[in-house]
Amino acid sequence: MEITENAALIVVDVQQGFDEMASSIPRNNPTADDNIASLIAAWQDTGRPVVFVRHDSTKPDSPLRPGYPGNDFKEYVEQRRGLGKGPELFITKTVNSAFYGTPDLDAWLKTSGITQIAIAGIQTNMCAETTARMGGNLGYDVLFALDATYTFDQEGPFGWHLTADELSRATAVTLHGGDFARVVTTEEVVTAAVAGG
Repeated sequence: MEITENAALIVVDVQQGFDEMASSIPRNNPTADDNIASLIAAWQDTGRPVVFVRHDSTKPDSPLRPGYPGNDFKEYVEQRRGLGKGPELFITKTVNSAFYGTPDLDAWLKTSGITQIAIAGIQTNMCAETTARMGGNLGYDVLFALDATYTFDQEGPFGWHLTADELSRATAVTLHGGDFARVVTTEEVVTAAVAGG
């Protein structure tokens, strides 16, 4: 795997409100936060750009609503902000895709000459997947670090219920099979980033 010198890491919605959700809804991938932290460190240490995305929910009871503690980034993310050798961007959004946030992610990437992005964050099958799909549609080379994401069990139509692991596998198959992204591991990405850093 080759990581370009200016590949951007997009860290999607790593916010405290998801820890609150995890107290009542089963989630998967307990090592996701460690993997996200490893990716941020690798990107910052090699001078590559990092994009921190925060979801500002418009739902009044959401743990991600502005003004509520759950809206804040998790502490390990907040502590790393501003420490990188490379460019950094902070985006807020109210929908799933980071490409529909403020400021304009696509415009920033294009202005910076960035053609490759790596995605990590929460939730696997929601904002992380939507950002990856849109990135693929916009022509970016998208790396989706599956083990640096997590999600929750979910109810759907017709009484269907999928576990967090089932949803994550569905995301991986959809992104890979649909040519939206290359689904990879944190170790693969970090190794390639450091080797090419």
